[in-house]
Amino acid sequence: MAAAALPASRRDDYRALYESFRWEIPPNFNIAEACCGRWARDPATMDRIAVYTEHEDGRRNAHTFAYIQAEANRLSAALRNLGVARGDRVAIVMPQRIETVIAHMAIYQLGAIAMPLSMLFGPEALAYRIAHSEASVAIADETSIDNVLAARPECPALATVIAAGDAHGRGDHDWDMLLAAQLPTFTAEETKADEAAVLIYTSGTTGPPKGALIPHRALVGNLTGFVCSQNWYPQDDDVFWSPADWAWTGGLWDALMPALYFGKPIVGYQGRFSAERAFELLERYAVTNTFLFPTALKQMMKACPEPRQRYGIRLRALMSAGEAVGETVFGWCRDALGVIVNEMFGQTEINYIVGNCTAQNDDERLGWPARPGSMGRPYPGHRVQVIDDEGRPCAPGEDGEVAVCATDSAGHPDPVFFLGYWKNEAATAAKYVERDGLRWCRTGDLARVDADGYLWYQGRADDVFKSSGYRIGPSEIENCLLKHPAVSNCAVVPSPDPERGAVVKAFVVLTPAVARSFEGDAALVAELQAHVRGQLAPYEYPKAIEFIDQLPMTTTGKIQRRVLRLLEEERAAQRRQSA
Repeated sequence: MAAAALPASRRDDYRALYESFRWEIPPNFNIAEACCGRWARDPATMDRIAVYTEHEDGRRNAHTFAYIQAEANRLSAALRNLGVARGDRVAIVMPQRIETVIAHMAIYQLGAIAMPLSMLFGPEALAYRIAHSEASVAIADETSIDNVLAARPECPALATVIAAGDAHGRGDHDWDMLLAAQLPTFTAEETKADEAAVLIYTSGTTGPPKGALIPHRALVGNLTGFVCSQNWYPQDDDVFWSPADWAWTGGLWDALMPALYFGKPIVGYQGRFSAERAFELLERYAVTNTFLFPTALKQMMKACPEPRQRYGIRLRALMSAGEAVGETVFGWCRDALGVIVNEMFGQTEINYIVGNCTAQNDDERLGWPARPGSMGRPYPGHRVQVIDDEGRPCAPGEDGEVAVCATDSAGHPDPVFFLGYWKNEAATAAKYVERDGLRWCRTGDLARVDADGYLWYQGRADDVFKSSGYRIGPSEIENCLLKHPAVSNCAVVPSPDPERGAVVKAFVVLTPAVARSFEGDAALVAELQAHVRGQLAPYEYPKAIEFIDQLPMTTTGKIQRRVLRLLEEERAAQRRQSA
């Protein structure tokens, strides 16, 4: 059937919403207690479905808060017996499966620090993160066990590998046997709101990835944006699903933990994303709320232009982030899916800070209108400005860097802030600028603000970029390429792509010993791509490689990636003109 027509516009309640909000952060706060423990103890909610799981092979299950809590209690006790203490790091290298949820709850209530790592990471990427964090335990399933074991020799602090799912028999302990030996009771540690809970490594332009240390209170700091972008979540029948990997900020903080915090069910799907499967999941679980990257929305739009003629879709809210949605996709979501996209902006260190709250253009609910292509406005509780190189506010229409104040407009600390970069005080200090007695955190993202306070994204201040929703740092890819004997030097930049926003492109200078030919070049491109794919994550390997004689460099010997980036943008513009 055709999508019901939505109101063409909505009232703007932004100023009243923003100015009336105040943070109230308790001194003690624990994510496991907030997202599971309290629901599992209450007889009225203990048997409520918390997580639906589905595997691409067809296996399905539903898990209650009581079940998750009992299994988390067993794992907490087991981890304590293995020597995991308050503040220790535990790596979780698993996809959207119930063991991932249980592991997070167990680690948080133990007072330890969860370090989620993507199952897509290769041995080199895993080895750096596990070794740098000095994680003592890693939990892996069949999707990641090979790479975890390959990385283990480089990780001297990694004392124990726990094998879950079909990885049984390949670790030091099997998940099922380890938990079966423990009682389903555990006295959770009481944690301060400011204590560290999560360590997420985020790509950077120079040097290796940095570990952003996130406190328990950051979950609360995410909630104003989550509630607004999900059109006043929760409602009675809300069910959440997102394909965003729970190992990343988008999946963990924008989907999994907020849904559980509000005691509402979330769907976890273990398998490759496809447009058809996305529509099937939306229908099968009567999903009302979702977070979908623009890349996913484009795939869905092309695969099924009129989805409501084939699927029963009950969406009432759709948040998107990672890159601009664009007017075409925005219009398709409104007309074909029946939802107005709420775009959002944030980053691992300070997430969910800017966005929209259209409430489906329903003036019976508070909200503000979305402007297609805009990042939105600062969410309540977050003081955001666009600043120049000196840290001064930019005038409307001027490009500058997005910065977030460490305190809100009432002078209260903003709980969304990270604690700092793991073992990297210099990088932490460089993230901030002081002005007029206030401390501002630089995001590294460029934007301009219009007269109505909407922010419009203009690119990265550094060389980090997004590809299909993934944040890509060139240095890790370049370092991997440089390990190949044929590579003398290289630079990685985004190359514009209509489907994915950008793809990873590498400009490579070959060593003099490499003989060049048409066939030889093609074979070497494939070899280099396989080299990176085997060591890093699949989304990081260069989709395009160009061999050049020399890279553009500054007088001090730094690669000028901006020159190469502009070259790719010019080439893309020429392709569009000739199409």
